[in-house]
Amino acid sequence: MSAHSDTSHGTMGQLMIGFALAAILSIIPFALVMMDTGLAPATIVVIIMGLGAVQIVVHLVYFLHLKSSTEEGWTLAATILAVVIVAIVLAGSLWVMYNMNTNMMPMSEGNMTMDSEATPGASMQGMTHGNAEGGHAGHGEVDHSQMDHGK
Repeated sequence: MSAHSDTSHGTMGQLMIGFALAAILSIIPFALVMMDTGLAPATIVVIIMGLGAVQIVVHLVYFLHLKSSTEEGWTLAATILAVVIVAIVLAGSLWVMYNMNTNMMPMSEGNMTMDSEATPGASMQGMTHGNAEGGHAGHGEVDHSQMDHGK
């Protein structure tokens, strides 16, 4: 037999524990965002990032079988590499989200209104149902005095 078949890949019970922990660690951040918890947004971000880091550890232990006793030095090196990658991913995610929040245009009432010049057909709106200023066009008629013929 090969050396690969000598190592344990975990029992079904261990895999189910890992699955349950991963599911719980996914549901908690979702619930924090969807429900009104009364917590400050910065606190919610810290909680979500912490739960994300814990979930990475759960995946390493339960699904990738990273243990302290297996292959001595290689496990320590893999753990250090995992910690470095987690730190880079978390710091990079926070940096990108902060810059996106800082540089995005805020949505105000003025930004949400449609410009009649930029919207095709917007200048014709209201022409078929009569003039809003008391014009003489009836229902279904077009008021030709208000139309722009490109002159």
